[in-house]
Amino acid sequence: MAQPTMTTPSDDASADLSMHEAARREKLRKLRELGIDPWGQRFDDHQKIGDIRAREGEIVVEPLVEGQRSPVQHGPHVRAAGRLVLQRRTGKLIFADIRDWSGQIQLFIGRKQVGEADWAVADCFDLGDLIGVEGRLGRTNTGELTIFAEKLFFLTKSVEPHPEKHHGLTDPEQRQRKRYLDLIHTEGALPRFLQRTKIVQSIRNTLGGQDFVEVEGPTLHSIAGGAAARPFKTHHNALDIPLFMRIALELHLKRLLVGGIERVYELGRVYRNEGVSQKHNPEFTMLEVYQAYGDYRSMMDLTERLIVGAIKATGQPLQLPWGEATVDYTPPFARKTYDELFAEYTGVAADDVAGMQALAAKHNIETTGKHPDIIKSELFEELVEDRLTGPIFVTDYPSSICPLTKRKTSNPAVAERFELFVHGMEVANAYTELNDPDLQEQLFRTQLAGQAEDDSMAKMDTDFLRALRYGMPPAGGLGVGIDRLVMLLTNSASIRDVILFPLLRPEAT
Repeated sequence: MAQPTMTTPSDDASADLSMHEAARREKLRKLRELGIDPWGQRFDDHQKIGDIRAREGEIVVEPLVEGQRSPVQHGPHVRAAGRLVLQRRTGKLIFADIRDWSGQIQLFIGRKQVGEADWAVADCFDLGDLIGVEGRLGRTNTGELTIFAEKLFFLTKSVEPHPEKHHGLTDPEQRQRKRYLDLIHTEGALPRFLQRTKIVQSIRNTLGGQDFVEVEGPTLHSIAGGAAARPFKTHHNALDIPLFMRIALELHLKRLLVGGIERVYELGRVYRNEGVSQKHNPEFTMLEVYQAYGDYRSMMDLTERLIVGAIKATGQPLQLPWGEATVDYTPPFARKTYDELFAEYTGVAADDVAGMQALAAKHNIETTGKHPDIIKSELFEELVEDRLTGPIFVTDYPSSICPLTKRKTSNPAVAERFELFVHGMEVANAYTELNDPDLQEQLFRTQLAGQAEDDSMAKMDTDFLRALRYGMPPAGGLGVGIDRLVMLLTNSASIRDVILFPLLRPEAT
């Protein structure tokens, strides 16, 4: 073998990396000398490793006869492809493990069994390479399910050394930054993201089964509306106008209710120019659903169906772990009013303004010039939400903090709204939608009056109000944070563990 060209490293680690990469490139050169394309070709008719493992019952073992060291086996002929994650060489034998997105299996590669040409190819294997194999499925003397290779195929060379097996990717930021390596080497990472796709598909299936139709709204808005959040700003050069990345899906979907699409939803990205935490990423996935002639109670029933359906789609029981706790998603979920929970966890009646002010002062919450409902809301967030284990629907919020929500006819101070909480995390938010255009305009003006003039939210969506004046049917509306739901259903502590590519600072160059 030709000696690798060495660089001048700054430390021992960089020296090792340089040596390993040089050795891999030397094997790449040898593959080309053998007439092998190191980047592979089409490889048809291979089976998923999980499916191959499921065929172990087809292995027939003849009775051991005198003088035999091991029994004769007759297994199905299989063809697999995967990434080389383990190899052990001993003379003219190689035991190797390959992995695809459905599972992992051992290979037995014998020089005699594959022939000299393929043995020369096997001699160029490195961990991380993608290879194909044809052979018989059987078991080793130790009982390990194994493909006994008859033919090898080189599909892609990994010229970059992979993380060392026992240490792997332990730095969470590196796992998020190098998600490709995280998926390969972190136990549970790939299954978790495959679970996410099942959850999202289940949501679509549940909604489609109830005649909801999926639409795609604009992601660039001329007015940032539908939520109280700070948007990302941009500029359209051709029209010479400012635009905002959407912060919610709501107002355009309601326009479609006006237009006659009576059951409508969108499952898409929204963007909020705010902080980053275990529960927040500036770019996240939101589901919003609107049902004409429904209300927030309709949305509670739908939320339960969506979550239970998602759990079943992932093949899990309705009792799921969350950290060291267990959450029981058996419907119906608990339902309590906002005021009941406030009194239960604070010891202050929801209409006791003096008591709330005293409690706020105790917890360093400013009260000067604030509406009592705002004080109550801040106390609820501080003292109640984190103590809600759930799943629990918190219902009937103060109407003054719900500008897009229909009021109760029996008590206009209460909005027909719920939020679903699980262990202190808000997962879903729903309203009986306000469809009175005059009241909606009044509430918008009240909301905007308290904002700074230069705030990007300080604009009236006059077209939405015009749409309401043409008549929007009474409706229930629901928003579900998909990333948070996936966190709960996969027992993931951080939102960054369920978003394939969370926002990170650029690497220093």
